Amino acid sequence: MNSHAGNSSIEARVTRKLQLRILPFVMLLYLVCFLDRANVGFAALSMNQALGLTPEMFGLGGGVFFIGYIAFQVPSNLMILRVGARRWIARVVVAWGIVSMASAFVVGPWSFYAMRLLLGVAEAGFFPGTLLYLNLWFPVRQRAVAIAAFMAAAPLSSAVGSPISGALMELPRIAGLANWQWLYMIEALPAILLGFLTLKVLTDSPEQAEWLSADECAWLLQTLQMERAKGGSHPSTMAAIWAVLRDPRVLALALIYSGTSAGLYAIGFWAPLLIRQFGFSALTVGWLNALPSAVAVVGMVVWARHSDRTLERIWHVTIPCVLGCAGLVWAGYAEAALAVILALAVASFGVNGSKPPLWAMPGMFLSGASAAAGIALINSLGNLGGFAGPLLIGWLKQRVGSYAAGLDAVSVMMALSAVIMLAMRRRISAA
Repeated sequence: MNSHAGNSSIEARVTRKLQLRILPFVMLLYLVCFLDRANVGFAALSMNQALGLTPEMFGLGGGVFFIGYIAFQVPSNLMILRVGARRWIARVVVAWGIVSMASAFVVGPWSFYAMRLLLGVAEAGFFPGTLLYLNLWFPVRQRAVAIAAFMAAAPLSSAVGSPISGALMELPRIAGLANWQWLYMIEALPAILLGFLTLKVLTDSPEQAEWLSADECAWLLQTLQMERAKGGSHPSTMAAIWAVLRDPRVLALALIYSGTSAGLYAIGFWAPLLIRQFGFSALTVGWLNALPSAVAVVGMVVWARHSDRTLERIWHVTIPCVLGCAGLVWAGYAEAALAVILALAVASFGVNGSKPPLWAMPGMFLSGASAAAGIALINSLGNLGGFAGPLLIGWLKQRVGSYAAGLDAVSVMMALSAVIMLAMRRRISAA
């Protein structure tokens, strides 16, 4: 009884320290990351006309980002195991900040495509690398909440960043630069500064954590080791990559994530333009675009806590996917601004709420190099949806003249995610 009480006390202390030391900083990094990735939606309010970008060109530019992003996922994640998370994540953050700032100087469609491609290459290692980092630090019972807190930074970035981006888009021409150019440069600065700060804040492994006491470190290492022993483990390095490629659970999670990514970036890139069609100013668009994201932040954290408390993942992924599908369809056919905002709120919760329970699953059956390769592979293949979603909306908008057809296409991808999750529930639950 005393031993159990002692373990509970240590667990509570360790959990609190992990949440205070790691989560706020990685959330801030992801907030800035998503801001630099998605602020193209606000830049488009004047950039598209200045550069002569059609809806199809803009959609292609939004999708091209994921070619570079996908190509460098797995090698980047394996580099974390080789050089350590602290140095590698710092390099990634500084690199995307520089590329994002350089995006202010694109002059036409081809240079726009090139900078989006380079931004994808620069950002490639951050998201899967941070997920791997959280898997290396947080025990299973705290993992979905930790991932939810990290991933809440994406909708939080829209909630906080949208009013800022809207305000920047009201700037007059200064020093010969347009408002969309100042948007890119100003919002890129935090990434460059935070990249250098990463070297001081992050710790590579629990053994190096001077902020944990000896008994806390011993408990954490023992707990993580026991959990990894329960899960399956594949051989290391290249053998791990081929092993996870053959694992149907990894491929299923990648397909599921693909649908949610399509929804996430369809909203991220196109929501400002969707709201702008009602005649609002850029500043008003910024405030209105923040509302669905605020709903998503609260909803996904509450949903992830329930998933951790019940240790149930399947339905905690499926239900948000269904809601996201319904919200996207509604947003496409709504005729009033308020209805569009409400629809986007439902869709935002759907695409964001499904992600933390989904990302808690790989650690159930992968560890070590297999976890690094598996997480990167899921994110790589899954982000094919991020390529397809914005592109489909732009292509169909130019041909049909409305957003409804493109949003319908993305909603089908989210419905497919729900179906695959239910079809794989026995294999994944048995892990």
